[in-house]
Amino acid sequence: MAAYKTLKGQSIRQVAQDPTNPQLGEIWYNTTIGALKGYQTIDAAWASGGNMGTARNALAGAGLQTAGLAFGGQVSPPPAAYSAHTEEYTGTAWSEQNDLSTARNLLGGAGTQTAALAIGGHPGTTAVANTEEYGGSSWTSGGALGTARYSLVGVGTQTAGLASGGRPPSTAGLTNVEEYDGSSWTAGGALPVAKRDAEGAGTQTAGLNFGGSINPNSNTNTTEEYDGSSWTSGGAMNSPIRSFAGDGSQTAALGFGGLNPGFTTRTELYDGSSWTISANMATARYYLAGCGTRAAGLGFAGYASPGKTTATEEFTDTFNAARTITTS
Repeated sequence: MAAYKTLKGQSIRQVAQDPTNPQLGEIWYNTTIGALKGYQTIDAAWASGGNMGTARNALAGAGLQTAGLAFGGQVSPPPAAYSAHTEEYTGTAWSEQNDLSTARNLLGGAGTQTAALAIGGHPGTTAVANTEEYGGSSWTSGGALGTARYSLVGVGTQTAGLASGGRPPSTAGLTNVEEYDGSSWTAGGALPVAKRDAEGAGTQTAGLNFGGSINPNSNTNTTEEYDGSSWTSGGAMNSPIRSFAGDGSQTAALGFGGLNPGFTTRTELYDGSSWTISANMATARYYLAGCGTRAAGLGFAGYASPGKTTATEEFTDTFNAARTITTS
């Protein structure tokens, strides 16, 4: 086998510590640890996280991969037992916290682990307008939505939230959009298409609504971008999808799982203009929840064959890093 110097025209340099600004493909020998190292691209991947305490689906999430929050959902098949359970994630394990005041599924979630919103939902009879605020230990009542709904999208923060789409009464979904200021909801710019079971990312003034269902039997792959007053069309997802999870920002979003039309492990990434396919999840599921960022996302719970799951998965997007080079 030819030597590295013959192939590249240069010797491998020896250094006492790794360079601070290496170039992609650069190789060096670290004399302090006695290892050959290189700066390379690490592919995107999902990895197993700690299981939740309660198996459920149709729940909501908020926060980050290392500080996540899960709340609400459905814990048994019809006639359903709707859940008020709240759990916090540390990056390794989930722990039970104080329950929501109103048990419900198909609700929207927004905010952080210590300042979250639970928006609307379905408590077993019809849609509700209830908003609850989480302060890091317990839930308190917030301002009611103008339009009671479930299967909606929630994004933003506890003091600047955004709720879009959902149902009822129409099975095709709603165009209604509302903005939250920390105490009350006011009408925002309507979605250009009625949607339910979609996903979202971003903030009140730079939000996303993507995927979902536009009638009872038709999934969509459209993306809509919000600027704080009106919506414009963004790049279409690679496949129509509904009842999935998402997180991130308007220019760096993540969508995963869902129905397409069966359970899927599919993952797509948004860069502000187009969606690309990324690494698959390990567990195919729908009506799961998510939180975090595109670079570090969290997916948890949901309905997976043969039933509701406690499985948690952590996503890491493609990144460049120094790695020890071995012969294996």
